[in-house]
Amino acid sequence: MLYGVECWPTKKATCPATECSRDADVADEVIRDRVGVAPIEEKLTQHRLRWFGHVQRRPPEAPVRNGVLERVDNVKRGRGRPKLTLDESVKRDLKDRNISKEIALDRSAWRLAINVSEP
Repeated sequence: MLYGVECWPTKKATCPATECSRDADVADEVIRDRVGVAPIEEKLTQHRLRWFGHVQRRPPEAPVRNGVLERVDNVKRGRGRPKLTLDESVKRDLKDRNISKEIALDRSAWRLAINVSEP
């Protein structure tokens, strides 16, 4: 399920729906503790931040930096609330974890900062 999630801008409310168990008597937290896995929301954030760190360590002229991190302002957006962008998701994740994006240049420190421990 986590294959290719690095570029998914997710809402906080949509993640718990992926973890619903079929057995209504047993809570998802109990199942996660028995199996020994972290919540899917935390793993999605870890994957997204891991990919962001990889992109940050690339040279500025790399195509991945030009296509992903450059914000295009002349794009006309539709009516209503704008869709959440990858950039906004990463900023939210960094703020939630109280991490500076300058740490991404040091790979070992970045991995320690974004790591989600399994229970």
